[in-house]
Formats: sequence, structure tokens, C-alpha cells
Amino acid sequence: MRQTPIIAGVTQVDVASLGRAAKAASSLLARATTDQKNRALIRIAELLELRRDEVLAANRNDVEAARARKVEAYFVDRLTLTAERLTGIAGDARAVAALPDPVGEWFDETRLPNGLRLRKRRVPLGVLGVIYEARPNVTIDIAALAIKSGNAVILRGGSETLNTNRALVGLIHQALAEAGLPEAVIGFIDDPSRERILELLRLHEYVELIIPRGGASLHAFCRENSAITVITGGMGINHLYLDPSAELDKALDIIDNAKTQRPTVCNALGTLVVHRRDRCPRAAAGWWPGLGPRV
Repeated sequence: MRQTPIIAGVTQVDVASLGRAAKAASSLLARATTDQKNRALIRIAELLELRRDEVLAANRNDVEAARARKVEAYFVDRLTLTAERLTGIAGDARAVAALPDPVGEWFDETRLPNGLRLRKRRVPLGVLGVIYEARPNVTIDIAALAIKSGNAVILRGGSETLNTNRALVGLIHQALAEAGLPEAVIGFIDDPSRERILELLRLHEYVELIIPRGGASLHAFCRENSAITVITGGMGINHLYLDPSAELDKALDIIDNAKTQRPTVCNALGTLVVHRRDRCPRAAAGWWPGLGPRV
């Protein structure tokens, strides 16, 4: 059985070649069957478990390098993979495989007064460029969603996760090959220099969309330098509102889990908004024991 090895050292990447290969591969992926795409995703999950020791060894190199630079503890936690976390990532890949295939789905059907029937159909975009920071789980997340939606993708992860991402992309390529799909469906820029990001942002001949996942500075850099449409998301300031109608015991469990399950991730709870006690008759009557007169 073919196995893509984990590559040591830094490879100087020709980003334009990655773009050309991804563009050609995207046409093949767009015509792939649902079963073929799902087989690739399930195989990714299996390889995460079968090649766990290789991935964790590569990740230890990244974690040790980060600690040597004396980065903050939250950053190390985001960077770190464990056997348990790999199992969770594998489960996420299987969950994506279980989703309905969006490619070819018809929706928003309407009929014009003259009897002409119109409807929309979901089709892949083509090639995505995704730039993200030191979270190795994102490599699998993006690859899985891209494969399922029929899109090729060029990944550029943070330099801090270079060894881990090489290992992960190696097993993704193995899964693609075993499913009869081109490895170029998932391209990877394994050169940590900033110049490669600029090259990706200007690769408008091959890339349809840039998606940065990271902080405000990364979003701004992509918007200011890209010749390709950029989609930016939220910044991880997550709010939860506690309404007077909530069941307090359940609400407290949710609040605790939302913040303490893993405080370092971007979707951890950032702000809790509680209805003012003096504005709520039920609260004023003692429905929220232990809370002050105004919260």
C-alpha cells in the first residue's frame, strides 16, 4: 500500500505550479462521485489513527520549537496535538463524510408568469486559497470540507506548525490517491516565508477565493494585498445571553462548558450577558438565587 512519507526540512515551493495543478485537479474533483469523495474522507480519518505516532512525533518537534521560543501557554496549547485530539479530528472527518453531498443540489425553485421554471444548482467554486495560523486541526477541517464540496484548495498554515502540517498533508495525499482522486486537490505551501503568501494572493489565474483564518492583522494583510476576492470571518469574540426564561442549572452547565472545555480556542466564550435582575419580575422574586441585584 502506498504511503506518502513525512518530509523533513523546508521545501522551496513553486506556488504557481501548485495553482496550475490545483486548477486541473479541481475539474476532476468536481466530477467525482459522492462515494469517491466519502471514501477519501473516511480514509483520512483511518490514517489519522493508523499513522498517529508519526503525526504526534512531527507535532512534538513543532511544540518543542515553540517552547524554545518561550511563546505563551495558550499558543502552545493551540499548537499541541494529543492522541485524544487526533481521535476527535478523525471523528470530524467522518462527520463531514456523513453529510449530504452539496454538489448538484437544486434549490430556490420558482416559476415565472409565462410558465418558465427557474432553479439554482450548487456547483463547486474551483480552487480556494486558505491562509491560517498555528492550529493543525484546521488542516484536516479545511481539506475535508473542500473535498466534500468538490473544491480544490491550496493551504498555507502557520510556520509554527510546519512539521505537523507536512505530516497531515502526507496522509491526506495518501487517502486521495487510494480513493482515485488527484493529490493536487489539496495543495500545500510548505515554505514559511511571507513571500509565498503574497504569491498566493496574486494567483488570480488559478484561485477563485482567498479565505484567511486568523487574527485581524492577517485579515487586513489579505484584503490589502490580494488580487482575488477575500472572505473574512469573525474574530472569535463570542457572546452568550442568559435570558430570564432559561433553566438556570442547564444554563450554568452550558456557560461552564463554553468557556472551560478548552479556553484557548477562538470559539470559547468571551462575554456573558445576563438579563438585569431588576428588569425581570421572576428574577426579583428570587428565581436567580445567588445573583446580585444587578448583573
